[in-house]
Amino acid sequence: MPYIHVGDENSGSIDLYYEDHGSGEPVVLIHGYPLSGRAWDKQLPVLLEAGRRVITYDRRGFGKSSQPTSGYDYDTFAADLAALLNELDLHDATLVGHSMGTGEVTRYLGTHGSARVARGVLISPIPPFLLQTDDNPEGLPASLFEGFIKEAKADIPAWMKGFLENFYNFDEYRGKLVSDQAFQTSWNIASAASPIAAVACIPTWETDFRQDLPKIDVPILVIQGDADRILPYDTTGKRLPGLINDMELITIEGGPHAIAWTHTLQVNKPLLQFVGAEAPVTVS
Repeated sequence: MPYIHVGDENSGSIDLYYEDHGSGEPVVLIHGYPLSGRAWDKQLPVLLEAGRRVITYDRRGFGKSSQPTSGYDYDTFAADLAALLNELDLHDATLVGHSMGTGEVTRYLGTHGSARVARGVLISPIPPFLLQTDDNPEGLPASLFEGFIKEAKADIPAWMKGFLENFYNFDEYRGKLVSDQAFQTSWNIASAASPIAAVACIPTWETDFRQDLPKIDVPILVIQGDADRILPYDTTGKRLPGLINDMELITIEGGPHAIAWTHTLQVNKPLLQFVGAEAPVTVS
């Protein structure tokens, strides 16, 4: 299994697990909290079939990557992504982020530039700025995030269950667009995350990306459901037009946070079109 070294903690190495499949123009898929690269199971096959090289990786603290007690901030997350792109020597890459992964895409392009990147995709985005402040009245109150941290510290497995229920809009889509087995698999992955990372990632949701967005100089596709309970549409995706120079916003009616799983066809078709790939027969 391939790993990339991104740092050290005391006597241990901090390594990111990644998978690199196919050939052609590279597409890097960056998962959201609290999952792993397996979150892209419905995108990986169609991108490969469409003739793309597809790279997934697990964020530090999650999946098969190392579980350090430090580095849970977007500057470090973006540096981890940069290390992967540099190690694989990728060029003309498409960066595709979901949820927290959209923060990596945004901070990477704002900090490291686009020399290796041709375009980006933000699915259920966290930018521009989720925290309510005097100059960001559209944001969410700090007390909300404080409550999340308190819940996660008290009982991580229960916190993950409740989070994933909102992730999938499970009360509405259970047995229709998401099975009990898919939900359980997500919980299994989430519950195996580092207990440090499970809590430490929550404050990163308050990151201000407003200075990064104008620096993005590649085309950006934004896809979001208007029933997103994790990152409310009005607070996130709906605000992005005008903040990124070259972007298209696609809104999925009734789509939850986990649209890449629940509304796969509505995500995969524009994704394939955006990367310039001819949609294969098995696009759904």
